[in-house]
Amino acid sequence: MTSLRRPSRATRVCLLTALLMTFVPAAALAQSAPLAVPDAVRAEIDRLAAELHPAITDVRRDIHMHPELGFRETRTAALVAERLKALGYEVRTGVGVTGVVGVLKGGKPGPVVGIRADMDALPIPELIDVPYKSTVPNVKHACGHDAHTAVGLGVAEIFSRMRAELPGTIKMFFQPAEEGDPDGGRTGALRMIDDGLFDAPSPVAVFGLHVMPTIEVGQLGANIGPAMASADRYTITIKGQKTHGAYPHTGVDPVPIAAQVIMALQTIPSRQIDAQKPTVVSVGIVQGGNRFNIIADEVSLTGTVRSLDTEGPSIVKGKMDAILKGITSSFGATYTMQYEEGAPVTYNDPALARASLPALEAVVGAEHVVAPPPQMGAEDFAYFQQRVPGFYYFLGVGNSVKGITAMIHTEHFDIDEAALEVGMRAMATVVADYLYRDSR
Repeated sequence: MTSLRRPSRATRVCLLTALLMTFVPAAALAQSAPLAVPDAVRAEIDRLAAELHPAITDVRRDIHMHPELGFRETRTAALVAERLKALGYEVRTGVGVTGVVGVLKGGKPGPVVGIRADMDALPIPELIDVPYKSTVPNVKHACGHDAHTAVGLGVAEIFSRMRAELPGTIKMFFQPAEEGDPDGGRTGALRMIDDGLFDAPSPVAVFGLHVMPTIEVGQLGANIGPAMASADRYTITIKGQKTHGAYPHTGVDPVPIAAQVIMALQTIPSRQIDAQKPTVVSVGIVQGGNRFNIIADEVSLTGTVRSLDTEGPSIVKGKMDAILKGITSSFGATYTMQYEEGAPVTYNDPALARASLPALEAVVGAEHVVAPPPQMGAEDFAYFQQRVPGFYYFLGVGNSVKGITAMIHTEHFDIDEAALEVGMRAMATVVADYLYRDSR
């Protein structure tokens, strides 16, 4: 046996850091498969995307200047509906409150495919100085849904112009309230499903994309299996016994009990869950007490649970109950816990994801399709994937040379608009490849 010298600690740290900061080429995760979409169709998609790019950039800027919060996207929805009708789509409005659905039947028989774009903005001020700066105080397209809608409209026009040769049916979903209902109700994806989104014509697969500033423009990111985490919310109320602050022994103080619970909750992801199944348990709000010299009668903790394991949330909830029961009972306190399930894991159907990778590679080159680490952020696109196989991938919009690096959900977020053409080409090529492959 050959003796191998162990690298120094400094060398190991550098190697690990480099590994964590480098995206894995997506091609390394899947066997390449031949494209089903004809070369002539691909060439036409590329030509149309380049032709439409200036107009779609204007659409994105118009939407960016007039952002609307969830279930209030009336102007955006009207713009979408008008353009879809002009392109020959059968249009239904008011789906899931403000959602828009457009259906285009191709000239040849084939499957029905869904394409989703979300429309809502965030309650965040715009702090970048650009010609298309938000005109609405404290509301901004800080998650790129303006780009998603613009790309969706571009793809809708590409397929409209290619309708005669299209083997199948396109069903466009322009969805409200992906960021959630500002009034605390159900998310936009669920509202659209409730309103018959998957009724005839019923899609057999659904596709979506999300802009990502950590991926450079000209690149695409794709995961096989989990892409984004589930997102649950909980509120724990620890109930003690109020008393004078000078005599804590005469009551039950929930404040130190809550402190122990907060620390104990962190042992769930760090010590009680397999490290290969990423899990987050965060406490975002701590509330309790009404005066400096009074022992509170209760303290509430509100937070989130994130997991990339489909069974993760139920496992975490059980462990949270066990921790709460043990700690509170040892102090003579009691507790209640409200646990609300949010979006499930955004899970890319492995067969569909592998079959879609060659189309992405054809658009930007295999070396520019990367497999980013699955993210702990969440997406209600996952609800669509529970109904039919779905593929959700990432569109690179960052440009470090131009200084476009701010993260989503921040006041300085922006995109390199060259990504809009890449986004149109990618989505149209992936969907066309699916239609041609399935209609053979």
